[in-house]
Amino acid sequence: MSNTPLAERLRPQSLDDYIGQRHLVGSDGVIRRFVESGNLPSFILWGPPGVGKTTLAKLVALALGRQMFTLSAIASGVKEVREVIETAKKSRFFSAAAPILFIDEIHRFNKAQQDSLLGAVEQGVFTLIGATTENPSFEVITPLLSRCQVYVLKAMNDEELQTLLDRAISKDTLLRERGVRVEQTHALFEFSGGDARKLLNILDILAGASEGEIVINDTIVTECLQQNIALYDKGGEQHYDIISAFIKSIRGSDPDAALYYLARMLAGGEDVKFIARRLVISASEDVGLANPNALLLANACFDAVHKLGMPEARIPLSEATIYLATSPKSNSAYLAINEALQMVEHDTTNRPVPLHLRNAPTKLMGSLGYGKGYKYAHDYEGNWVEQNFMPEGLEGHTFYTPQHRREYDAMAWKEALKKK
Repeated sequence: MSNTPLAERLRPQSLDDYIGQRHLVGSDGVIRRFVESGNLPSFILWGPPGVGKTTLAKLVALALGRQMFTLSAIASGVKEVREVIETAKKSRFFSAAAPILFIDEIHRFNKAQQDSLLGAVEQGVFTLIGATTENPSFEVITPLLSRCQVYVLKAMNDEELQTLLDRAISKDTLLRERGVRVEQTHALFEFSGGDARKLLNILDILAGASEGEIVINDTIVTECLQQNIALYDKGGEQHYDIISAFIKSIRGSDPDAALYYLARMLAGGEDVKFIARRLVISASEDVGLANPNALLLANACFDAVHKLGMPEARIPLSEATIYLATSPKSNSAYLAINEALQMVEHDTTNRPVPLHLRNAPTKLMGSLGYGKGYKYAHDYEGNWVEQNFMPEGLEGHTFYTPQHRREYDAMAWKEALKKK
C-alpha cells in the first residue's frame, strides 16, 4: 500500500478537475475569469478546512504559468516574509507577470507580520493569495484587507462528495486494484462533514483496516472511525459547531452545558489558547458592563493558559467558563460600538470637533476660539457639568443604552446632579 495519502494522490491537476466552488471556478466563476484574462488581483480564500483553498491557489498559479512562493503562517515570521519578498523581486525580469505568494492560515500572522506584506502588495512585487478558516474582517488588518478581494469557499454538498468518491474509486490505481463496493454512503458523507480531505482520509482508513475488497456501508464506516479517529475534529465542521454551542451556553447562563462542550473540546485536543480567546470575547460581548470583572477574569484565564498548558489549563478554563455562565449579561457595549461605527461609516459630512473641545497649543489657535468655553469637569460639584461634546448636528444623539441595574446605578449620579 502506498505511503502517499489518497488526498495527495488524487489532488486535481487543473481547474477543470477541481470539484466544488462552482461560483468561483465554474464557467462564469470570478476566479475562472481572472485566469482566462491573465489579470489576477490579490485575494483571500475564506472557508472551512478541506474545501480546497490550497489546491485552488496552486491550480491558479499553474494555469497562469506563474512562479509560486508558499509560506505557512504557523512557521513563518517577519524575517521569512522579507526574504521571500527579496526573492520575488530578484526573480522578475522585464515585464514578466508578478509571482504569486500563497500564505496558508494568514489569520495567524500578527499585525507586524501582516504590515510587512503591505508594501510588496502595493508595489506589485507579488500577487498575494491568502487562505484562512477565520473571518478576515476580524483577523486581517484593514490596510491589507482593503487591497485584497475576499472569496468565500463552501463546504461540499453530498452531490459533490459523491463526485469525489466516484473519482477516487475510478481514478486511483490502488483503489482500483483493491476494488471498492459501495453499499451505503450516509455515514461516509456525514462524518466527512463537507470536507473533501476528510472523506479521502476516511477511505484511507477503510483501506488500511481490511484486506481485499473495500466495502463501504454505514456500519463499517462508523465502527472503523470509532476505532481509529476521535469524533471531535478540531479542524473540521464539529470544531465550529461545538465552539458555537459552548459560547451560546455561556450566553444562555447554562454552566453545565458550557462545561460539557468545554470537555468535548479538551478531549478532542482543541487548542486551549483558542478556547481562552473565545472566553475573552464572550466576557466583552455577552457579560459586558453587567459585570466588568468578567473581562478581568477572562484575561487572567488567557494568561494562565499560556503559562500552564494542558492538563492544568483545564482548571482556569473551567473557572472562567462557570464564572461567565453564571454572571449577569449585558451586550450594551457591543451594541453601542456597533451603532457608533455604523453612524461613522455612513456619516460622510466629516463633522468638525466643536471648538470648545479642541486643544489650543498656540496663541493663533487660541485667538481662533480653540478651547474657548470649555468647562473643566473637576471644577464643578460631583466632578461633572452639563455641556455638549457631540459635533454639530449630533447633539443629544444616543449610542449607549444601559441594560442592567449595575449600568443604571453607574449613571445615576449624573442624573442626580442634573436635578440640582
